[in-house]
This record gives sequence, structure tokens and C-alpha cells, in this order.
Amino acid sequence: MRILQIHNSYRQRGGEDTIAEAEARLLATAGGHAVERLIEPNPERAFAAAARLAVSAWNPGAALRVRAKVREFRPDVAHVHNTWYSLTTSTLWALRREGIPTVMTLHNYRYGCLNGQLLRNGLICELCLGRSTLPGVRYRCYRESLPSSAMAGLGSLTAHRSWGRDVDRFVVMTEFARNRFIAAGLPADRIVVKAHHVSDPGPRPAEPELSNHAMFVGRLAAEKGIDVLLEAWRLAGLDGYELIVVGDGPMRAELSARAPRSVRFVGWLPPSEVRQAMLGARLLAFPSVWYETFGLVMVEAMAAGVPVLASDLGGTPEVAGEHAALAPPGDVAAWADRLRAIVRDAAAIARAGRLARARYESEFKPDRALERLESLYASVL
Repeated sequence: MRILQIHNSYRQRGGEDTIAEAEARLLATAGGHAVERLIEPNPERAFAAAARLAVSAWNPGAALRVRAKVREFRPDVAHVHNTWYSLTTSTLWALRREGIPTVMTLHNYRYGCLNGQLLRNGLICELCLGRSTLPGVRYRCYRESLPSSAMAGLGSLTAHRSWGRDVDRFVVMTEFARNRFIAAGLPADRIVVKAHHVSDPGPRPAEPELSNHAMFVGRLAAEKGIDVLLEAWRLAGLDGYELIVVGDGPMRAELSARAPRSVRFVGWLPPSEVRQAMLGARLLAFPSVWYETFGLVMVEAMAAGVPVLASDLGGTPEVAGEHAALAPPGDVAAWADRLRAIVRDAAAIARAGRLARARYESEFKPDRALERLESLYASVL
């Protein structure tokens, strides 16, 4: 099969970039398919970024580049991961004009929300879902800027006109997300649920109950709930245990200034170093306060046999599995109680680690992902 993957990459590499790259590699190496990637980054310089944002509703140049790539590569199917904001919805129109069946993974909620998170001022917000995006413009939900939000609103209008016509199959990662997109107006019969995968990191050097450190991995921003986790860790009083915080973001300076001494900030690490740290961890904390569309770091923890304590919110419990520990999002006292109960219980950690690894093997290994992708593409050919 000949597969054209299209992705608008992010200036700061994130989960969507990782997933798109991993799927392309899986299809080419394990599946033996011919894979061509069309990757378009957003500009880094302010003037160039503003100029590109001005055509974010429809970029004729991007459409021409897509059509040229299709005629050069002649794919059987196209898989689009992100079009915001350089590629734009014109990409989907171009694929339809060239007669290419198109699959699109919905990594965020941008179709029904200008910032893609269904979150405003730290609280869940669905004002625009299935309705006009004017509230999002009014509240400056994109970059806290009225002009930028207005441009994002125009992009949303073209998406609503195009996606239902130009995309053959939409991919989401949880049933929860599927229901949100149905509420936003996408056709239910074209939305399928397919989980992401991660590579097997190999055996642990020691069982999780022998470790003395928990981990948080992610962007240090309010929506990730990192401030809640740090206060809960302080309140839990877990003497003899350490919390390692992997990642960076706008809250780092503030958080590191008031974090307990048992919290260590290490910044961004290469993926190989994150995997090694996971293999030595006792617990992964996933305290997000927004509707995460997947939570790849939870699956990375499961692959390493690490128990997960996650927010009971949105689709997160679906990914974490029925045996994972959950706590109410944003509730410091509840998180402290759960941390205290789990971290100190060696038997519970050992059992949860085994169940986490078993869930990874049954749901998130590369061979399962390859089967699902091939079946997905076959369904639109």
C-alpha cells in the first residue's frame, strides 16, 4: 500500500509529532508499506507566523503543494494528522480533488474549540461545541488575543464546511472523544476509535515496588494539573520518596521556587532517557484537568510496568484501564490521600505494575497498532 502522511508539525515538539512519526515508521518497517511524509512546520519568526496565520482559514499554496506531492507519489490513501495552521483545510480539499481516500486523526478538539482543549480559565468549557465559535473569539481563547482568535474562528468555519465533505474516516482515541466530536457536528458513522501505540522498552532492572521515585512527564502548564500534583505531594508527606518532574513550560520557574525538597525538576529529556527513567519508576502521576484526547505518557508507563494514578476525567480512565488508580481532577486533598495510600503500599504497587504491563501487551503494542491501521485504510479504499 502507498500511504501519504500529512502533518503540520509544532514549533515545540509534542505528542502529535511523536505519534505521526511513530505511525509512519511502523507502517514502513513492520508493515512494508511505501510511506511518504509531507511535513509542514509553522513559522518561528513573529512576522512570518502572523502572515501565515492570516491565511490560516485557507492556504492556496499548501493546496498546490499537496496536489503536487500526490501526483509525484501517487498514494492509495492519505492520512492527515494536523492542518493547523500552515497547511489549513485546503489540504483536505486538495486530496479530494485528486481522488485520494482520506483518513484524519483528531489529536485535539480544535474542530469545536478555538484552543483545542475545551478549557477556559482552568475550567472545562463547551460553549462553542456544536455551535458558533463566537464565544471563543469573545473570550480570546486562542493565544489570549482577539485578532488571533478571530483568525482561528475563520479557520473553524472552513473546517465545518470541509471536514464532513472531504474526509472519509476520522480517528479518535477514546469513546469519550468520539462523543464530543459527534456533539460538535461530525458524522457519527465516519468516526472510529483507535488507540495509539508505543514501542516496548524492554525488561525492568527491578520491580516497581523497589523504586523510591514517582514521575510526572509533560508540559509544565496549568491544564496538566502539575500545580495540583505538587501541592498534593507536599500534603501527602511521603518521606523517603522523590517526585521527578520531566518537562518544561510556562509554570516551571514558579513551581520550582515553591516545590518541596523531595521534588526534582529535570527539564525535557530525550525519549530514550524518559524510557529509562520509566523503567526505574514506582508510579506515574497524570493529574490533567482537561479532556486529554489520549495521554501517551500513560501508555509509556504501562509499557514499563509502572502503575498509573490519573485524573478521573474525560477519556483518561478509558486509556488508563479499569485497574488504574483514579483521583478527582484538581482536588489536592484527594490526590494527597491517593498518593499516600498507593506509594507506601508495596504489594499494591507490585500488583498494579503487573496489571499495567498486561494492559500494554493486550492493547498498545506495535503489532496491534499495525493491524488497526491497515484495517482502517482498507475500510476507505
